[in-house]
Amino acid sequence: MRVQPLLIQIATGDSRSISKQIVDSIRMKIATGELMPGRQIPSVRGLAQQLRINPNTVAKAYSELTGEGWLESRQGLGLFVAVPRQRLSDEERERRLEEAMSRFINDVIALGYALPEASDRLEAEIEALMPRKRA
Repeated sequence: MRVQPLLIQIATGDSRSISKQIVDSIRMKIATGELMPGRQIPSVRGLAQQLRINPNTVAKAYSELTGEGWLESRQGLGLFVAVPRQRLSDEERERRLEEAMSRFINDVIALGYALPEASDRLEAEIEALMPRKRA
């Protein structure tokens, strides 16, 4: 069985490292249900070739995701999306939420959006993602 490629966009102008962009993209795909538990993901070499990046960069991202419980390695078979569980402690979840909110708020302010418009757009985006998660 052939493993389907992951549709990941790497932004060269992004302040995050390429490895971090891969981690964030895969986390989002799992969180929204786009990547379901048990699905095999491309090998390190396969994703590196697809994205035209160094395999060590993909290995670093996969290692982080495996360590956090998002992915699991199956001996001789490859990497798979892990069965959901409490992947992060409550404290770590709270820390990451604070960090994400801070980045978002700073970006919104820098772009000159007013609170009502930013709030409406954020709510619409969350609503658009949530049905996929529940389905």
